[in-house]
Amino acid sequence: MKQSGNTILITGGGSGIGAALAHRFHDRGDTVIIAGRRQAALDDAAAGRGNIHTMTLDADDPAAIATFARDLTARFPALNVLINNAGIMRVEPLDTARDLTDAAATIATNLLGPIRMTDALIDHLVARGDGVVVNVTSGLAFVPLVTTPTYSATKAAMHSYTVSLRHALAGKVEVIELAPPAVQTELTPGQSTREGYQPLDDFADEVLALFAQDPTPAEILVQRVHPLRFAERDDRFAATLERLNGAAH
Repeated sequence: MKQSGNTILITGGGSGIGAALAHRFHDRGDTVIIAGRRQAALDDAAAGRGNIHTMTLDADDPAAIATFARDLTARFPALNVLINNAGIMRVEPLDTARDLTDAAATIATNLLGPIRMTDALIDHLVARGDGVVVNVTSGLAFVPLVTTPTYSATKAAMHSYTVSLRHALAGKVEVIELAPPAVQTELTPGQSTREGYQPLDDFADEVLALFAQDPTPAEILVQRVHPLRFAERDDRFAATLERLNGAAH
């Protein structure tokens, strides 16, 4: 991935990880488009930064994604980087029958959303010659949090999908996975001040340093996510699963 001069779309860019990355890419010389449902949040994230642009997007609506992609590429023909960052995280009990609305919404946003957005932009990115797709997954793709089972499952699915995408697009589009640890954002209520979670600015700074490596790593992994990412490789999966979920409980 080029170190500056990119034109980058970040979904879910109005807050949290998306907004923090938008600021850092902007500050290093990239043009950034942030997309999300809430225009007010997008406006706040773009305030005072002339090269951050905003577009509203309902990532759960296939027709809206197709229209958005057409408008985006017409307005920003130099677009060469897609960062699939939009996501939701819901607590779901598994020990009793329940309303599956949260599970369905999580799958629509976290899994189908990135698949549809990538599909809508893939021909444009291939034609660019310097195209990049970055899929934001999670450390929970590798060791699940039992209280958020569908979230963890969608991130595991996106990890697998990203591996397939990387091989299918080899030599055409660079495909990168960004797997965050627990970060202080408002992904869940109270998370932005939760003790033990990585401060957002520290996370974003570490991510940008990893993106600056040459070549760009296929997986962007800050140090705090290594215990989850490599738990199975290092024969620590069962212990890590117990420790993670014990701490959460």
